[in-house]
Amino acid sequence: MKRHLISAGDLTRDDAVLILDTAEEMARVADRPVKKLPTLRGRTVVNLFFEDSTRTRISFEAAAKRLSADVINFSAKGSSVSKGESLKDTALTLEAMGADAVVIRHHDSGAPHRLATSGWIGGSVVNAGDGTHEHPTQALLDAFTMRRRLTGGEGHDLSGRRVTLVGDILHSRVARSNVRLLSTLGAHVTLVAPPTLVPVGVEAWPCEVSYALDPVLATSDAVMMLRVQRERMKAAYFPTEREYARRYGLDGERMARMPEHAVVMHPGPMNRGMEITAEVADSPRCTAVEQVTNGVSIRMAVLYLLLGGSEPAVTTVPAARTEESNPS
Repeated sequence: MKRHLISAGDLTRDDAVLILDTAEEMARVADRPVKKLPTLRGRTVVNLFFEDSTRTRISFEAAAKRLSADVINFSAKGSSVSKGESLKDTALTLEAMGADAVVIRHHDSGAPHRLATSGWIGGSVVNAGDGTHEHPTQALLDAFTMRRRLTGGEGHDLSGRRVTLVGDILHSRVARSNVRLLSTLGAHVTLVAPPTLVPVGVEAWPCEVSYALDPVLATSDAVMMLRVQRERMKAAYFPTEREYARRYGLDGERMARMPEHAVVMHPGPMNRGMEITAEVADSPRCTAVEQVTNGVSIRMAVLYLLLGGSEPAVTTVPAARTEESNPS
């Protein structure tokens, strides 16, 4: 792996499978009574969040702590950033504190890349979402969830699997990262959205585009519903929420048209009743909660491979010897 994780496009197939396999090891740690490894003891991980986040920030914090790293949570609100401090000065402050890794979420596309290539930070930089650009660890946890549900798990990629991403593609960094990573892992990706929510230049992406949801459901192994990001919309991209739900929302009737083995995914947070109904969101086929759990394992794997990497992730503990009763 490279020193930083900025884009899902940075990962080769071998890189991606290595992360997924390492996450399998990390997931087994979660089943232990003590959910901690000493792997990153003495290392410092800074969560540098310029945008609000619940799942991603807590997930990275839990991942770092389970690897025994020291964690510093930095929020732009209430910090010197709100007084006008630049990204450069914030980065230099973190470097002076000895940050080994900086996990950054920023409202500007390209901010993590700037941080990684500027020389301001000596440690690794992990992109936790930048503007409408990318969110690589979300794509990794999505792929991890699909691999567990659809293939034999460890050592496998997603060759031949058909994944459909539905909704606000235009504003979705999750969609961009998933298209790149899933195609690297051998999956066939189809984007479904109204024409107004399809990005310019999408024809250069390694995927197909459909403006109708119903025709692709019967051949989909996984259908990922994306949140309509109204906070990023400065214009009317569709007539009404009701009309959007009618054409692009996933309800029980549409879910019934999917193959029996197929799963429903959502990166969260959900707009229930708009892109997904409560019936679908709460069904056993929906992996939304599973994705949150898997996010910790994936982020443990990423931090371990960037900061530890050369030793086995999990030390195997010999089974306790039991006295066998010998027949007299």
